[in-house]
Amino acid sequence: MNDRYSRQTLFQPIGEKGQEKISSKHVLIIGAGALGTGAAENLVRAGVGKLTIIDRDYVEWSNLQRQQLYTEKDAETRLPKAVAARQRLEQVNSEVIIDAKVIDATPLELEPLLDGVDVIIDATDNFDIRMIINDLSQKHQIPWVYGACVGSYGISYTILPGDTPCLHCLMEQVPLGGLTCDTAGIISPAVQMVTAHQTAEAMKLLVEDWGAVRKKLVSFDLWTNQHSAIGVSSVKKDDCPSCGREASYPFLSYDQQMKTAVLCGRDSVQIRPASKQEWNLTVLAETLAGQDGRVEKNPYLLSFTTGDKRMVFFKDGRALIHGTQDVAEAKTLYHRYTG
Repeated sequence: MNDRYSRQTLFQPIGEKGQEKISSKHVLIIGAGALGTGAAENLVRAGVGKLTIIDRDYVEWSNLQRQQLYTEKDAETRLPKAVAARQRLEQVNSEVIIDAKVIDATPLELEPLLDGVDVIIDATDNFDIRMIINDLSQKHQIPWVYGACVGSYGISYTILPGDTPCLHCLMEQVPLGGLTCDTAGIISPAVQMVTAHQTAEAMKLLVEDWGAVRKKLVSFDLWTNQHSAIGVSSVKKDDCPSCGREASYPFLSYDQQMKTAVLCGRDSVQIRPASKQEWNLTVLAETLAGQDGRVEKNPYLLSFTTGDKRMVFFKDGRALIHGTQDVAEAKTLYHRYTG
């Protein structure tokens, strides 16, 4: 081992043995936005053995203020976040295996990726996906670290299946917040503070220092100078459908219907086909070239702008319809241009 990690191994709770454990472990990060890029860079610099990054979106100019792995060129070319993150991280540490997935975080997509994963880090921006992560964590007995931030406020909590209350247990007892950075804004220091909490917890898990794992929910507001650590052990429920004695993992159910989601604060609707499919972007570009609009394509997605609407088609079958929050209108546009 070279001296890349020498300062980290001097830290007694890690040491040489801990570093060997870190380099043999696999972390899954779901979301490559502000929290995801910060956590990914920390863990890659720490020498984690393998990192899988999942994100469904592409880099936009508004991301650059706080999403630390991305550049102006990434925004100009609308490079998928997972791909842009991988390219940057491979330059940071070529020893780490980095797998980038440009996919939607559904149970169908996520579950096959869990084999060999030691820790999951939540870097998403919506509660639906967090509840899916929670159920997958409980079903497969994989620890995960919840994190969220908005404005100057942040929150983090580490969930150990079979030991701590899960997120489902906490839902009715702990205020977890409903605002998003798209509706209330965000400052970068709040992101960095949540990332620090999440990656510190992840490193404890990776070196298997179970006694050091924080079992309280931490929240803070950097602008109003508030900080709290809330004990939540009493809210664990024996009958919780996600982690109780007869767990049914309710958030992993999937019905075969077209899925739509209004993206909060972005004047956009995501459409996901009922069954898994992939776009041939070259063929789609040729089809759309005959329409009244502008086609732009990179190896991962195709953008079609017509009037005040822009449609972005991903290889995995999804589409983002920008310029509306009307689901019916988004579906009409989708079917009009895809047949």
